[in-house]
Formats: sequence, C-alpha cells, structure tokens
Amino acid sequence: MAWDLIIAVLMLVLGIVYGYTKPGKEDRVAILKKALLIGLVIGVVIGLIIALVLQISLVAATIGATIGAVIIVVVFAVFFIIGTMIGDWMEARKKPEAPKAG
Repeated sequence: MAWDLIIAVLMLVLGIVYGYTKPGKEDRVAILKKALLIGLVIGVVIGLIIALVLQISLVAATIGATIGAVIIVVVFAVFFIIGTMIGDWMEARKKPEAPKAG
C-alpha cells in the first residue's frame, strides 16, 4: 500500500476513536481550520528548507510547498472528520438500556 493510503486509513480510525470516546458532537469546522493552519505552517517551513538547501527561488519553493502541504493536510483532515462522524454515530447508538419495570 502507498504511504498516503495508510495515513488516510489511520486518520479515519483515529477520527472514529476520537468521535466515539469524546462525549457530544465535535466542532468539525474548528478541526478543518486547525488543519488549514497546520498545512500553512508546514508548507512554509518545508518551502524555506527546500529553497535554502537547493539554492532555488525562495518564493517559488515556499508557495509550491505551502500549496502541496495544505492540500495533503486538508485531505487527511477530511478523513479524520469523516471518522468523527462515524464515531459520533456509534456513540449515539450506544444508549444505556432503561431499567425494566417489574
């Protein structure tokens, strides 16, 4: 399997666990916003490193790496968010049984 598929499945499983164990609904928009911010930071750092190591245009390397990192991180965040939806669904289905009158 390719590394991206492994990470996507891992993010889905982690999302399911997170959604199931954390009570209540998760703020999925906040998760997506955090993913965008993380992607921007990772992209800028990687772009700066690439530009300095390979002696190429700082602007081109930073923009290219930032776009790539944002896309990758957001795609993985979407898998995580889908996992939280599944976990929330599983949590909602697990309701305590009412005591029997008798």
